[in-house]
Amino acid sequence: MAAVVLCWAYSPIGIHIGLESYTPGHLALLRFLIASAFMAVIALFAGIGLPRLRDVPWLMLLGFFAVVLHHVVLNMGQRWVSPGASSVLAQTAPLFSTLIAAFFLKESVSRWRWLWVAVGLVGVVLVIWADKGVGEFRPQGLLLLVAALSWSIYFALQKHYGNRYSPLTIVCYMVWAGTLMLCAYWPGLVDEVRNAPARVNWAILLLGLFPSALAYLLWAYVLAHTEVSRSVGVMYLIPPVAMVMAAVVLGSPVSAGVVVGAAIVVGSVIVMSRLKG
Repeated sequence: MAAVVLCWAYSPIGIHIGLESYTPGHLALLRFLIASAFMAVIALFAGIGLPRLRDVPWLMLLGFFAVVLHHVVLNMGQRWVSPGASSVLAQTAPLFSTLIAAFFLKESVSRWRWLWVAVGLVGVVLVIWADKGVGEFRPQGLLLLVAALSWSIYFALQKHYGNRYSPLTIVCYMVWAGTLMLCAYWPGLVDEVRNAPARVNWAILLLGLFPSALAYLLWAYVLAHTEVSRSVGVMYLIPPVAMVMAAVVLGSPVSAGVVVGAAIVVGSVIVMSRLKG
């Protein structure tokens, strides 16, 4: 879980840098072309089997929600918010995931867990307010909530069908399926790669290797060993970690309000991790 948090905390920073030279669609495609190549090398040495024909639509759905919809919308929304605020809005997924776990996967979710989900979201609101101020917040940034919903659907689909294949097999076919669909953005990509500064292309290379490939593999392992409603709680840790990373890498200031909001978020995660139901 710690490795997943570190990988995905870098994501809004890499996206912020990538959007300096790339459109949202091209950024998503290049990121996952790199991830697909990485997963191909891993699969070559580890060995994975072919999926059953009846499971191909499910794997395509995984690719659509986890790769295409989530990342294109995420890139669009982040043009209007800072990396820190982006990490907060994108990680509202636990609310949607708890609903999906309770009503569709029939998992037991206690009232205390619901309460601490709400407390965590209070911290999220405080972080957003302290980041840029309500008056400066652009409504286009709310596209990140659509990305969070897409992320939650991916979690639920993977948890429900994940026992059919190994985590490596699922991640490989999910990434490849999503990349195939993202190829709709291919026209113009080569020109953007040629014109982009080396600093931007290096940032996207890291995006493709860590948040887009390695983190998915690690998260598949986490979901295979925990309940959806419990495991997604760790996602609350990504915003404060991302804010620290953004301050170091991009020089983004961290206000006192952000620190207080992050403390509320982290506190809710600690309590939720101790709850039994």
